[in-house]
Amino acid sequence: MLRFEGIHFQYPGASQPALEGVTFAVPKGEALGLLGPNGAGKTTLISIATGLLAEQGGQITFGHETLAALRRHDPRRVALVPQDNAFYPMLTVRENLTFFARVQGIPLKEREAFVLTFTQLEAFVDRRADQLSGGLKRRLNLAIGLLADPEILLLDEPTVGVDPQSRHFLLEAIRNLQREGRTIIYTSHYMDEIEAICGHVAILDLGRVLVAGTLGDVLASAPPVCTLRTKQTLPAALAESWRHRFDCEALAGLRYRLPGVRMEEVNAVVTEARAAGVELDAWAWGQQHLDDVFMQLTHRNLRDE
Repeated sequence: MLRFEGIHFQYPGASQPALEGVTFAVPKGEALGLLGPNGAGKTTLISIATGLLAEQGGQITFGHETLAALRRHDPRRVALVPQDNAFYPMLTVRENLTFFARVQGIPLKEREAFVLTFTQLEAFVDRRADQLSGGLKRRLNLAIGLLADPEILLLDEPTVGVDPQSRHFLLEAIRNLQREGRTIIYTSHYMDEIEAICGHVAILDLGRVLVAGTLGDVLASAPPVCTLRTKQTLPAALAESWRHRFDCEALAGLRYRLPGVRMEEVNAVVTEARAAGVELDAWAWGQQHLDDVFMQLTHRNLRDE
């Protein structure tokens, strides 16, 4: 078990802690999605886990020892794949792998073939890194992170800015890493990615954990909601009535979310919509998606920093 217990950190001069008593756990060999709006404390927490920052309170443990002790005596067991490109653009793919392997004291021959095959970079080994596409650069980032065959893998927004095919490839690769028994912490703003690859979730905001647990438990923690998809915009009178009675919210694509509707009221709502001349494409009542839970917990005000 990878445990974060009471982690506290406050930057010099800051009026509020960046992390305040952060506590959650990742079962060994599982993937946890770490979510939070801008300024929630995710980057600070990842920086502490990788040793870039030292916690000012609490501790991170893996098994029976602290993560700091594990990094000291066996640093290869923990690896970070950062959001930014962490390689030398003027070097080729192979030259980058050679450099980072030597820095870590890794026999390159033992790992180069694996990471190239795993990330499907064999055809690009002699291409300079700055000439790679966005998706290939992400794959090179991942290949470098896997050189040491880490047991704990921290992935920070690994699919930002890539095309759909590269995104699909990266997600499947990460699923395979988890299936091999690696413990993964995965930060992303794409809720569908978290739902697809993570069995556990922790949502942070303003330095505190709002909810943590299995994905199923987190989704079940929010009350069921009614959603409608229509062929036209709701008439103003009906929209106002639903806002008052059901806290109705208009979503993109002629979709409406009515969190105040009880199961026994769904048929009446559908009948009311049709009586107002609204054609329905679809309607549903039930468990919310992760993005719904996230928005309810963190509220909807825009976070710029």
